[in-house]
Amino acid sequence: MVTDDALLATAIAAEAGKLLLAIRAEGRETGKALGDRGDREANALILDRLRTARPDAFVLSEESADDKLRCAAAQTWIVDPLDGTREYAEGRDDWAVHVALAVGGRAEAGAVALPSLGVTLSSSPAPVVPPAPTRPRMVVSRTRPAPQALAVAEAIDAELIPMGSAGAKAMAVVLGQADIYLHAGGQYEWDSCAPVAVALAAGLHASRIDGSPLYYNCLDTWLPDLLICRRDDAARILPIIAGLAGDR
Repeated sequence: MVTDDALLATAIAAEAGKLLLAIRAEGRETGKALGDRGDREANALILDRLRTARPDAFVLSEESADDKLRCAAAQTWIVDPLDGTREYAEGRDDWAVHVALAVGGRAEAGAVALPSLGVTLSSSPAPVVPPAPTRPRMVVSRTRPAPQALAVAEAIDAELIPMGSAGAKAMAVVLGQADIYLHAGGQYEWDSCAPVAVALAAGLHASRIDGSPLYYNCLDTWLPDLLICRRDDAARILPIIAGLAGDR
């Protein structure tokens, strides 16, 4: 049995990612049917692996009924079997698998698989973020960039990089393909718990857009906003966001 939580998360996320690639390669389904099958089968695999390795653990998954007893637990696994279902179904690369462990409300350990890229990033060993470029780059939604993100990008002259899933965006920052991920359109805990665990382990800043900490395993799983970026960027971005809030 795997005793290291980050190692377990990494192994499960990578295995689920391989399953999703195999399902898509079969070509039996397309569109929504493909996404639905991917969600369902990846979720079943992740739950089975966690049940075997951590039989007494609570699990919060996007694709399963929520057992509210988890709220009293010190530790809860938080997973998104297929983050970016639309991108997956469209044959794109910017989708992910999230497996994380929240301890005391914090994203303690986790892994994000980017199966189409053949990469799984983990909180341990922590990734090394490449040096920052001269001009900052911000990942934003392909379809609905947050007004706050656009305003911050204009204020700091950041290049905008449209991208799909939350996990893909967050890992773009970890991999040095971008520098800032600012989301204000609302998410759920499973959208960010694993990415935040990896980002924090890598030494990046991760918080709500008002600078307050991110808490997980809450009764209400809704998380309105998120900022993942280099620490130097956070020092200049957070005051800009505060100014935008004050102007409303």
